[in-house]
Amino acid sequence: MKQLRLSRIAVLVAAIGFAAAPELTNIAANTAHAEEAMRPEIGRIVQAAGELYKAKKYKDALAKIHEADSVSGKTVNENFTIERMRLSIASAAGDNDAVIRSAEAIVAAAKLPSKDQLQMIQVLANAYYKAGNYSKAASTYNRYFAEGGTDQSLRPYMIQAMNQGGDSSKALKEVMADMAADEKAGRAPSLSNLEFYANAALKQKDMAGYSTALEKMITYHNKKEYWVNLLNNIERKPGYSERLKLDLYRLKIALGQVTKTSDFMDSSLMAIQAGFPAEASKIIDAGYKAGALGAGTDAERHKRLRDMATKAQVEADKGMAAAQADAQQSKEGTGLLNIGYANVTAGKFDQGLAMMEEGIKKDSLKHVDDAKLHLGIAQLQAGKKAAAIKTLKTVQGNDGTADLARYWIIYANQSGK
Repeated sequence: MKQLRLSRIAVLVAAIGFAAAPELTNIAANTAHAEEAMRPEIGRIVQAAGELYKAKKYKDALAKIHEADSVSGKTVNENFTIERMRLSIASAAGDNDAVIRSAEAIVAAAKLPSKDQLQMIQVLANAYYKAGNYSKAASTYNRYFAEGGTDQSLRPYMIQAMNQGGDSSKALKEVMADMAADEKAGRAPSLSNLEFYANAALKQKDMAGYSTALEKMITYHNKKEYWVNLLNNIERKPGYSERLKLDLYRLKIALGQVTKTSDFMDSSLMAIQAGFPAEASKIIDAGYKAGALGAGTDAERHKRLRDMATKAQVEADKGMAAAQADAQQSKEGTGLLNIGYANVTAGKFDQGLAMMEEGIKKDSLKHVDDAKLHLGIAQLQAGKKAAAIKTLKTVQGNDGTADLARYWIIYANQSGK
C-alpha cells in the first residue's frame, strides 16, 4: 500500500500541538516525527480530525481520531502520531481518560526530545492527579523530578498525591525537606507546606509540632486566625504554668484578641492583684472604648472595677517610696522587678526599667525566666525594641515562658514596635 509523507498535514499537527488544559500544562508539538511515513487511510483520519479540531468541534474530532484505532497493523510511528493528535484533542474536549491513555503511550514510546518528554511526564502526572489516581500521580511526579524536571510548582501536587495515596509519612518528609530548603535559602516556606505540617502534627497529637507550624505560619504568612490558634494551643502544651495567665492576656491584648467582657474583667483584676493598677486601668479603659465594659446590667460592676484600679493606684503612689526602699534593701529581687514593671506601665519607663534590671542582678529570683520575660515586655512598652528582643531571646523556661518570649519577638518584628 502506498504511503504518504505527512508534509501536507504536518502544518495541521503543528498548529494543533498539545493545547492541554491549564491544570495539565501546555506543551508545544514537535513536528519532527510528523514527517515520518504514514499510510493514506491513517493520514486521512488524522487530517479530518485536525480540521474538526480547528473548527472547535472537539468531541467530533475525538470521535474521528478514535477511528484510527480500528486500522490494523499500525507502525510505531503511526501510533505515535495518532496519540499525539488524540492528546491535543482530548485536552480541548476535557476527556481526561483519553488524555491519560495518549500520554501513557507517548511517554512509553520515548520518542520526544528530553525537554518535551519531561513535559509529557508532567502532563501525565497532572492527568492522574485530576483523575484521583493519586498513587500513579505521585510516582509520575517523582519520575518527573528524578529525570531532571525543575518546575517546583508541581511539588505541592506531588506531596498531596503521596498523602492522598496513603503515603502520608513520605509526604511529610518531603514537606519538611522543602521547608528546610526554603528557610536555608532565606525564602518563606509555602503556606500549603506549613498547613500540611500543622495538620499532620494535629493528627499525630504532636502539640509541640503543631505550635512550631503555627509559629512559622505567623512569621511568614501573618494572619489573625493563626495567632488565635497558637495562643489557644499554648495552654494545652505539657508543662504549661497557670501562673502565666496574666502574661498570656498581655500578649492577647497587644494582638487585639481580648474582646469579651469577661476577659477584660479577668485580666484587669489579675493586674490589680499582681500590683499593677496602672496596667489594670489601661485594660479597663480599652474595655470601655470597645463597648465591652460600661454597658448592660453589669455596668455598675464595671464601674466598681474601674474605681478599684484607681484606688489601688492612689495607694501604690502613696507607699511607693517606702516600698522601693524596702525592695532595694532586700536580698531578693522580686520587689524591685514588680515596682519597676508597675512604673513602666505607668509611663515611667527609664525609672522602671532601671529598677527591673537591678532586681534581676540580685540573682535570687524564684522565677528567673518570668523576670526576663517581664523585662522584655516592659522594654517593648518603652519603645526599646532591639533591647527587648535581646532580652526575650534569653528566656529559656519550658513552662511556657520561652514560648511566650518567642511570640513576643514575632509580634515585635511584625508590629514594628
